[in-house]
Amino acid sequence: MKLVSLVVVVASLLGLSSAGPVNTTMPLIQPANNCVSFSVGPGTGCAWMCSYCAGALGTNNYYFTDGVCTYQTGGCVGNPQTGVTYTCCSV
Repeated sequence: MKLVSLVVVVASLLGLSSAGPVNTTMPLIQPANNCVSFSVGPGTGCAWMCSYCAGALGTNNYYFTDGVCTYQTGGCVGNPQTGVTYTCCSV
């Protein structure tokens, strides 16, 4: 329960909505390469993931190392899977 509370606090500090799915593991920020890694729970889509990466990295100029989410007309799209670790890095 402490990890879940910590994740909610981190999400709120980053200005992310507390409504909807929340990443299921503590984000791992790696300052050496300006990346953040996390996994998501059921129902989490790329819109949340893109918002999370922008907030965690402090920029809208980032990419997913495996290309799971990309920008297309209308927003951030892709098909993230539950329990997979995803990494986004600033450019």
